[in-house]
Amino acid sequence: MQQQREPTASESYFWPSVWAIGLHVLVFGMLFVSFAMTPELPPAKPIVQATLYQLKSKSRATTQTNQKIAGEAQKSAARQTEVEQLEQKKVEQEAVKAAEQKKEEAAQKAEEAKKADESKKADEAKKADEAKKADEAKKTAEAKKAEEKQLADIAKKKSEEEAKKAAEEEAKKAAAEEAKKKIVEDAKKKAAEDAKKKAEAEEAKKKVAEDAKKKAAADAAKKKSQDAAKKSTEDKKAQALADLLSDTPQRQQALADEQGDEVAGSFDDLIRVRAAEGWARPPSARKGMTVVLQIGMLPDGTVTSASVAKSSGDGPFDASAVAAVKNIGRLTEMQGMKPSDFAPYRSFKMTFTPEDLAP
Repeated sequence: MQQQREPTASESYFWPSVWAIGLHVLVFGMLFVSFAMTPELPPAKPIVQATLYQLKSKSRATTQTNQKIAGEAQKSAARQTEVEQLEQKKVEQEAVKAAEQKKEEAAQKAEEAKKADESKKADEAKKADEAKKADEAKKTAEAKKAEEKQLADIAKKKSEEEAKKAAEEEAKKAAAEEAKKKIVEDAKKKAAEDAKKKAEAEEAKKKVAEDAKKKAAADAAKKKSQDAAKKSTEDKKAQALADLLSDTPQRQQALADEQGDEVAGSFDDLIRVRAAEGWARPPSARKGMTVVLQIGMLPDGTVTSASVAKSSGDGPFDASAVAAVKNIGRLTEMQGMKPSDFAPYRSFKMTFTPEDLAP
């Protein structure tokens, strides 16, 4: 809203001065018109003066009569003059009274005009004051409205910020609940997995124990069989030696050759058994797989080398067979063999086919 300009002092007294001058001009004009319209006074009647002339020819009585008449006439004229003067004075007094009344009326009208002017000025001042107050009230209302709008905007902004903060808190709370729920679910899942792993571990442990038990039984059986085989071999060797000592040289040579072949066959089987015992089956192993290995040994039964002479076609299986032979370490059963009997085992080939892969 455009702010109104405050009038200066000269502007404030200009129009009241114009109104005052105009009012005085109007009063003087009314006085002039009232004097111009005043009715004319009746002309004064002429005073009749009677002059008695004494006629010499008349008689004394006549003269006296005439004098008496003249005196009466003179008295009547005097009374008439006095009446006329009284009337003239009365008329003049009425004229003066009318003039005074008109003057009073003019003064009263001037006073009334003055009062009207003052009332008008007061009304104008009141109106100006009311307009000023209304303008101030309007400005105050606008300022109050602007302040209320500002407060409303602040309250709205605060409400929006609070709503945003509440939404963020709700989102955080929901995220925390979701995270907590996920943690619980993950904990449950992990617990289930741990329980499953534990069960699997228990099962594996049980299986390992059973396998170890089976293997121990198998080892015991194998050892028993090996001991029996060894005893049988030693018995055969002793018998062969006895036969050699008690027979002819030709017979002794034939029996030695035969015993050497049997011993060689027994050690081949022993190497296969020990390699199978230390073999770890790879996932790719299948039925019927066979690999030919090149093996090197020392006279005390120590395995010095193992390599693939003929592959099975499966790398992991070949590597597992080589590792199984190397894991034998040393065959104590081969200690004490004759150099001629051990010569074939210094470097020899062996076909490796574990029992569980046998066709």
